[in-house]
Amino acid sequence: MTQANAKISAFEKNLSWWVLGCIGLGIALGQGFSGFFQTVASLKLAEVNLPVAALIWLMIIPMLLKIDFSAMKEVLAHSRGIGVTLFINWLVKPFSMALLAWLFIRHAFVDYLPAEQLDSYVAGLILLAAAPCTAMVFVWSNLCNGDAKFTLSQVAINDSIMLFAFAPLVALLLGLSSIVVPWDTLLISVGLFIVLPVLFSQALRKLLLTHGQTSLDAVLKRLQPFSLIALLTTLVLLFGFQGQQIMAQPLIIALLAVPILIQTYGNAMLAYWLNKQFKVAHCVAGPSALIGASNFFELAVATAIALFGFNSGAALATVVGVLIEVPVMLSVVAIVNRSQHWYEAK
Repeated sequence: MTQANAKISAFEKNLSWWVLGCIGLGIALGQGFSGFFQTVASLKLAEVNLPVAALIWLMIIPMLLKIDFSAMKEVLAHSRGIGVTLFINWLVKPFSMALLAWLFIRHAFVDYLPAEQLDSYVAGLILLAAAPCTAMVFVWSNLCNGDAKFTLSQVAINDSIMLFAFAPLVALLLGLSSIVVPWDTLLISVGLFIVLPVLFSQALRKLLLTHGQTSLDAVLKRLQPFSLIALLTTLVLLFGFQGQQIMAQPLIIALLAVPILIQTYGNAMLAYWLNKQFKVAHCVAGPSALIGASNFFELAVATAIALFGFNSGAALATVVGVLIEVPVMLSVVAIVNRSQHWYEAK
């Protein structure tokens, strides 16, 4: 893990522990200050919670500032790797998660979960899988010595697709799961958490770059702590509402983690194997597998709250994704690094 220690900050490396701390803090505060949390939950516009919307913007703007959409011109140089990743991200991951959610939530675990939240848990898992990660993949790519141009171009392409495909894809999968889709809230969420942040971040990026790359880097460095603080604050709010349910049934988090773990490792290994079959260089196959497996959990959390509310099973399911993201992806990085000899063997 020496390489990981050198390239990932101590805070990010221990993100899961911070998340666990926020779970405990949120539960405690929710029990002692329930009135405050009810007030926060009531601050809504078209079912979108305004405090959370502000926190989500703080989370994702620094991530989107890193993305150079002009990098999509590199697509031809990495066409096979990009093809594999797009296949996994948009044709395998969302549908496989819908299948796993149906299998585990509606059948295998149905006797251990509250019946009134089953649809919401399924919806949360689908939201988690419907948007590929755009931020932490830069860290994962560095850890496996991935090709930086491939990672940047892949993220730019995924974000461009997400602008148009996220809402229809979520609506389709929720419909297949017999969950009523609040279209007005979904479209507002897409506009608020995808379209506007992308437009704002790219305008700000262009402005900052007129003063040189160092100006952009300086702003990113200043914003990064706010991004992480916003994520943790959102988790405290979420668990302030979820606390009573979790205290009553702590097994829920473990059960929700099962389909997420299966899907993450399954998609990562499928992408890695497909890249090997297409004779893609290891420096592209590694980030391809990692992008194929990871999720844009910030968007998933925001959309789950907007569509179903703070105290919904959907919000809880997306937060479980946050909880396991770092340790699981670090383990995938380790697999990719240690299997390079096998991957490059004839």
